[in-house]
Amino acid sequence: MSSLAVVIPALNDAEMLQHALEALAAQTRPVDDIVVVDNGSTDATAEVARRGGARVLFQPQRGIMSASATGYDAVHTDLIARIDADSRPPADWAARVVAELDASPAVGVLTGPGSFYGPHRWANWLGEHLYIPAYFHIVGPWLGGPPIFGSNFVMRASVWNEVRGLVHRDDPRLHDDLDLALHLPLDVVVRYDETLRVGVSARPLESWGGLGRRLGWAYRTFAAHWPEASPWARRAARRNWVSRAVTPAEATDPDTAAQRPDELSAR
Repeated sequence: MSSLAVVIPALNDAEMLQHALEALAAQTRPVDDIVVVDNGSTDATAEVARRGGARVLFQPQRGIMSASATGYDAVHTDLIARIDADSRPPADWAARVVAELDASPAVGVLTGPGSFYGPHRWANWLGEHLYIPAYFHIVGPWLGGPPIFGSNFVMRASVWNEVRGLVHRDDPRLHDDLDLALHLPLDVVVRYDETLRVGVSARPLESWGGLGRRLGWAYRTFAAHWPEASPWARRAARRNWVSRAVTPAEATDPDTAAQRPDELSAR
């Protein structure tokens, strides 16, 4: 069974972080390493993290990718997961992600959606029925495969080692999980599991400012990768890669043909 680390970037989120760490402590399959990266908090985030059994690292450079990458670099497990300080994974989440990736060696990244919680039902509904579906059903076709949802994903350590020098660590204006997805090599398969859900706070959707920030991050991320991030450029690169990756024998093998297209085209 693969070993699993969970990285949590946090900024002034002590109360939410306590609930996330309690959820990780209640996992049916214990997490091997929990790393909280304090991104410059002025509250009790670091104290709560230590009390909850996590290792604490400090990254003064503001930004989710800067903090997350610091955590990814510091772990030594087979699998690296990321959740947010306000994520609340169900008790079987760690067991499920390890079992699914161990059973599917071709999959490099596993991600799932969020189930939104909070005091405002309209914000929870907005997240559940508009924000998450739009992210996966609009950004997905643009990428040519499932995007990564930063509040709920697991990647192989080998995947991080391939992209650690490529991601934009020092630009807090970029969408960190989208930036990671855009840098994945073409042979990395991303699997989206609709049933792999974690609780996620609807706080960012409770104001136009919060929603606007996230849309702005996505726009700037695509702009930073333009034109190679355009849908037509990505489709052309994928077609070229598939034509080189599939051998003549595989192209005529019906069993291979039934399995290879998704694996080769997913990202």
